[in-house]
Amino acid sequence: MRIIDWKVLKTMVPYSRQHIARLEAAGTFPKRVPLGQCRVGWVYDEVVAWIEERMKDR
Repeated sequence: MRIIDWKVLKTMVPYSRQHIARLEAAGTFPKRVPLGQCRVGWVYDEVVAWIEERMKDR
């Protein structure tokens, strides 16, 4: 399982941190994984699946 940080996530999904947080709160974006007190990441495969789902809906 690969965990990506914000730097990689923003290259995949061109949304602001605030918008990603809103999508997570609404349950429409993969939840972040707490890695430490001040560090979070996202599961790469979940983000890719989310993007692929958007592509199917177009």
